[in-house]
Amino acid sequence: MNGCVLSIFGVAPRKIGGVETFARELSCQLLRAGSDSVLCFLENPTPAVRQFLDLPGVTIETAQWQGRMAARNMMRLLNRYHPDILHLHFLNPISIYPWLARSYSIRKVFLTDQISRPEGYVPNRNPWWKTRLRQILNLPMTGIVAVSDFNARCGEALGLVRDGRLVRIYNGVDLTRPLGDGVAFRRKYSIPEGRSIVLQVSWIIPEKGILDLLDAARLILSTRTDVHFVFVGEGEYRREYTEYAVKAGIADHVTWTGLLNDPLAEGVYNAADVACQLSRFQEAFGWVIAEAMTCRRPVVATDVGGIPEIVQDGISGFIVPPRQPNLGAQRILQLLDSAPLRRQMGDAGRARVEDLFDLSHKVAELMDLYGLEVPSARGAAPEGVER
Repeated sequence: MNGCVLSIFGVAPRKIGGVETFARELSCQLLRAGSDSVLCFLENPTPAVRQFLDLPGVTIETAQWQGRMAARNMMRLLNRYHPDILHLHFLNPISIYPWLARSYSIRKVFLTDQISRPEGYVPNRNPWWKTRLRQILNLPMTGIVAVSDFNARCGEALGLVRDGRLVRIYNGVDLTRPLGDGVAFRRKYSIPEGRSIVLQVSWIIPEKGILDLLDAARLILSTRTDVHFVFVGEGEYRREYTEYAVKAGIADHVTWTGLLNDPLAEGVYNAADVACQLSRFQEAFGWVIAEAMTCRRPVVATDVGGIPEIVQDGISGFIVPPRQPNLGAQRILQLLDSAPLRRQMGDAGRARVEDLFDLSHKVAELMDLYGLEVPSARGAAPEGVER
């Protein structure tokens, strides 16, 4: 073995989604390169996620990254594993961790900027002294990875690192995974036959534009009753939004599934006719959008953050302004009224994912950045590992 890579994720692995499929593919490619993979999350993975990540050469850790214990947790992990490479995900881009890594003689330190920005955020360049201060604080950082051109612009404006050390590597979707049975999903949630499904997969919070889609649903259902709206995810606003749907008189056309173990494999996207992501804040990327496009579903999404880099307006879906449910409703109806248009946009979306967001390619780009060679062919799994 060539040592190990310590990947620290400032998230809890509660479902098999973008983070978890990335962690698995990374571990597979590290194994082929002769390196171990240590994956550290905020919490222990759920049983389904742990089974998904259970591969040769993989160790799973947990640690918190806020408060007085954060630096101590980092030192504990560095002392235990002595990684060759430390990679931070979903953590603050300015921290003491790169300097701690240098004190432990870690060869390379990376950070992936997965952070979505607040609603209306514009990446304006900071004063020179702030830029210089950030660059000094990040001096031990080998490089920063931005998951979209939007986040790259944000990093450049903030001056997180010196020129040449910020690169863009898109997030990706595992194109080898089973896509699930949409008919079984409909049956499981008792969605009436004959209804078209409009889907949003996201946290149930204001930033994701849930109220905007509910308002769009009210407008659509005022003209036709053969449409059903499905919200997959969980969040602190779920009860409030459920009551909102009741007061709007559309509750019998809305399904809330809660958090699912594996939306892709459970047929969520294959059950849908149209996928939506009406976010209000500046999304770093939009993993669930790419997942929907993988399943050849047209997307209606908002013009925020990195979303327009995924959805080509008028080609693989429609881009609308945030907080404009009337325009969202118009585009959803346009798609529901035309099966040929849905197929055309769905096929275009799948082609775009294959071209730009293939997870195996994205992780291969990261391995190049690490300076690690992966000898096996594209898509091949290590011996004894099923894909």
